[in-house]
Amino acid sequence: MDLSELERDNTGRCRLNSPVPSVCRKEPCVLGVDEAGRGPVLGPMVYAICYCPLSRLADLEALKVADSKTLSESERHRLFAKMEEDGDFVGWALDVLSPNLISTSMLGRVKYNLNSLSHDTATGLMQYALDQGVKVAQTDKEPALGFMTKSEEMDGQLVFVDTVGPPETYQERLQQRFPGVEVTVKAKADALYPVVSAASICAKVARDQAVKNWKFVEKLQDLDTDYGSGYPNDPKTKAWLREHVDPVFGFPQFVRFSWRTAQSILEKEAEDVTWEDSQTGDQEGLRRIKSYFSEGPRPRLPHRYFQERGLESATIL
Repeated sequence: MDLSELERDNTGRCRLNSPVPSVCRKEPCVLGVDEAGRGPVLGPMVYAICYCPLSRLADLEALKVADSKTLSESERHRLFAKMEEDGDFVGWALDVLSPNLISTSMLGRVKYNLNSLSHDTATGLMQYALDQGVKVAQTDKEPALGFMTKSEEMDGQLVFVDTVGPPETYQERLQQRFPGVEVTVKAKADALYPVVSAASICAKVARDQAVKNWKFVEKLQDLDTDYGSGYPNDPKTKAWLREHVDPVFGFPQFVRFSWRTAQSILEKEAEDVTWEDSQTGDQEGLRRIKSYFSEGPRPRLPHRYFQERGLESATIL
């Protein structure tokens, strides 16, 4: 998998994709969506789609694709290589979101939480497939799905998504966004539907490669690349974070500094920063800008003519 674009600039996001098989522009296709690296405090999050014609779904299932978390690294690479060999009927696309992008989104002035970022990324990949001409559309159940053997019958649904958050809400959101496509959102979809399993393998292979070949933009002394699993509860990962936190500049951009684990280590290991109030003595008479938008009437000052002459309204004659 060519991740050279990410290696040149790993501060934002990048999209990778296979060529679209010509058959996927002609025949109705099934499409799966999954991610890898949503929970870790280190490295990118990768979203992936995988698609193939309904008429070739049995061939995809015959590859013995499975939830990527249940496979060894070598098995994942073998299966991804096999999907690449079968590029005449299997296509995929990835969106790689850097730790820096994730953290700055979550901690920005306008909050953009991880669920929303995940939903929008999945939606963007689905739209990308449609824009590329992949024929994801409703079709008759009986002839197309008669060969289904994996877990449960697909019910004629053509897009399958591993859920983030409540599946009912997520499915309704996607169905509104893509009214012409039948969408199924389920927990553990990567273990239920072969096309989602294939997407999870693509995502996991990409994330593993990105983490392994990460280019640190910071000039770190004695960099230890044994990160552990990258998950917040891994003692080895926590030790790596404590070892590589700068007391002034914080963590390298490989770290999702919006994660609570990273923030706790910053609070303990880094220097405190106090932001001084910039208001000076001669500014004390200035009103705060918020006061102009506060509710309630403001006292009305007399005209300048009356102020200069010391004239006041007479209340008693």
